[in-house]
Amino acid sequence: MELYQIDFEPVGRRGKCPADQSLLEAARQLGVELVSLCGGEGACGRCKVQVLAGRVSEPTSSEQEALPSEELEDGYRLACQTYPLSGCRLRIPPESLTTPQRTQVEGLEVMVRPEPPVRAYHVRLPPPSLSDLRADAERLREALEQQHGVDCRTIDIEVLRDLSPRLRSWDWEARASVRGEEVVGLGPWPSRQLGLAVDLGTTKIAGYLMDLEDGQTLAAQGIMNPQIAYGEDIVSRIARTREAPAEAVRLQELAVEALNELAADLCAEVEAEPEEIVEAVVVGNTAMHHLFLRLPVEQLALSPYVPAVKEALDVKARDVGLRIAPGAYVHLLPNIAGFVGADHVAMLLATEVWQAEGVVLALDIGTNTEVCLVSDGEMTSVSCASGPAFEGAHIKHGMRAASGAIERLRLVDERVEYQTIGGAPPVGLCGSGILDGLAQLYLAGVVGANGRMGVDHPRVRVREGKREFVLVSETEGNGRPAITITQHDVRELQLAKGAIRTGIQVLLEAKCHSDEEIEQVIIAGAFGTYIDVASAVTIGMLPPLPLDRFRQVGNAAGMGAKLALISRSKRAEAQAIARRVGYIELATAPRFVQIFAQANYIG
Repeated sequence: MELYQIDFEPVGRRGKCPADQSLLEAARQLGVELVSLCGGEGACGRCKVQVLAGRVSEPTSSEQEALPSEELEDGYRLACQTYPLSGCRLRIPPESLTTPQRTQVEGLEVMVRPEPPVRAYHVRLPPPSLSDLRADAERLREALEQQHGVDCRTIDIEVLRDLSPRLRSWDWEARASVRGEEVVGLGPWPSRQLGLAVDLGTTKIAGYLMDLEDGQTLAAQGIMNPQIAYGEDIVSRIARTREAPAEAVRLQELAVEALNELAADLCAEVEAEPEEIVEAVVVGNTAMHHLFLRLPVEQLALSPYVPAVKEALDVKARDVGLRIAPGAYVHLLPNIAGFVGADHVAMLLATEVWQAEGVVLALDIGTNTEVCLVSDGEMTSVSCASGPAFEGAHIKHGMRAASGAIERLRLVDERVEYQTIGGAPPVGLCGSGILDGLAQLYLAGVVGANGRMGVDHPRVRVREGKREFVLVSETEGNGRPAITITQHDVRELQLAKGAIRTGIQVLLEAKCHSDEEIEQVIIAGAFGTYIDVASAVTIGMLPPLPLDRFRQVGNAAGMGAKLALISRSKRAEAQAIARRVGYIELATAPRFVQIFAQANYIG
């Protein structure tokens, strides 16, 4: 049997596959997990790929029914129905990837010329003698001046404390890490200069370990924010600090402990030490930013909701408790308003939406969702309290995106077809599955536009006086408890999606634009990476636009943090962006109440 080289982008998997194997089977063989609810029968239309190069079989009747003619002309095919006739290069749209696979897309590099704020210099120092009694610090500064033309006025006190024994143990040869006019780190030569970029989210924390010399990402990892034990949203955490000021200290310690563990784990992956990290960048919403720095947050919850500080900051890492290089700094990008923070600036920086022409909408969807409308170069943003429902919280069978979570589903008559993470037996619903579920219930007429669940469908039952739709029954789950969507779940989802749609509508009305005028919608954030855009449009969370106007970009805030870590020019861009963004407080919008009421309708 002839073998063909199949290359799957953007996940970077490639290998040789038999000619009699469909592209779906080839993907599975190479460890690429595609969504396939119908088991490869061509019925669900979810395993869509785009053929960029190579020859494949002619479209089947199933593909002609499932895909618009424009997509077929552009090379889109159903992987389960398509067979290679030569070596092929394929692009996988985000909506075709399973949840764990999409996380890999977040690691895509944003190309920028490295110009880090910390530079490494190789220095050789003459050892002291009775005829050369210069102090070790003076010797280091003069070596930097003479060998590299670098004028260093200060050496960090923690670097000074270890300077003498280290220079002698390294035989007077070292790597000096210089930030501006200050030596912030000292290491043996040769050794790496590492940087840490962090997206400090309300629910999740994403960390990236980078090589400051070439700008490459060496390791990346996501963890849960341990502050969640003190409240699922930022308002709850602020309330805790108002009730007991000592809680602010504990919240800061929890975040810092998590970052120290994250830094250690990332370094372990590449056989490095946290002390090799000579610069860090942390982005987060304004509340997370303030809690991290132990700044007051009470005023964020009180009208007119102003931050303690908006401009970019550079603080010593040790002053916030981070255990990295002794003299390293943490750079924090600027905030915009009380509930629009540095993470939003980082997202705008990474997506370059601030340079867009025409009308563009950019959303960073999470527990707190920020929305920016770009209209002919003018940027205006709002913050929406979308809450944690799409993360699985407050949903009866909701859960994080873990093994066994239903991530995709559809209703076919009285049957529910679903796909779980890892192909494990179903144990609950993660965010993307919750969104799909509501969209499917609405399309099937089980749930009306007002969110009320009917009783006519055979899968609707009443438990303890409450209606619920059975996705996986006890029998179908082999004796495990049933997995359902309840009437209460629908109400929670209406509030979450209504908050996001309200933010979008307020911006459009403020700038006198309609849905149809939006040329592109950029969707960022962890949850934004996983959702099926068609489902989000179906329930009315996103504007009713052609799907080709939507672009899912992954954790853009994390990407922005990485750019700011390795490029001083990008830091300057971030500050310019923050100054240009206008802000609307949702509650002050003229028609806020009417817009929010309308946005809670489904469809």
